[in-house]
Amino acid sequence: MLQAALQKIGRFETADIALAETLIPVRQLKKNETLLAEGTVCRSVFLLVSGAVYQFGMNDINENVIDLYLANDWIMNYPSFVGQKPSATQIKTYTDCEVLELTIYTIHHLIETSPIFFQLGKVMEQGMARMHYFDNALTPLQKYNHLMETKPQLLQHFPLKMIASYLKMTPETLSRVRGMY
Repeated sequence: MLQAALQKIGRFETADIALAETLIPVRQLKKNETLLAEGTVCRSVFLLVSGAVYQFGMNDINENVIDLYLANDWIMNYPSFVGQKPSATQIKTYTDCEVLELTIYTIHHLIETSPIFFQLGKVMEQGMARMHYFDNALTPLQKYNHLMETKPQLLQHFPLKMIASYLKMTPETLSRVRGMY
């Protein structure tokens, strides 16, 4: 799992992957377990091996879904991790999960050992680029089309109310868009 994920972001030698595998623990998590609480500093990046995870912010009464994650996705709160500032959002498991946890200290150690691990920065850039593009540049139909082209499996793992929140539309708008699709 780790080898395939790393090869997607750079050219890692067998020895580099072996080193990473010795330093990165596997964690088993139960449904509704918190990976990052609001107000705490994000000190880890997670690779989701199995299960479903979501990131959200709270308004007065609702969870506003920021991102949805499935197997092979990298999970983090970018502003909190990079700036080492308290998170404005939460990350929780939606189902029982298995994750690989790369702490900030492990990442620093890997980079010190082999500069190839600077490639992990690509993982961090992906999250911010998607959020900005998704939230600001697409119509509801374009958002749904993008979802169907890139991650249609989200519809099998999360309820439509969460999908609508993730797409930044009401459940009613999502229903209309799905009717047009």
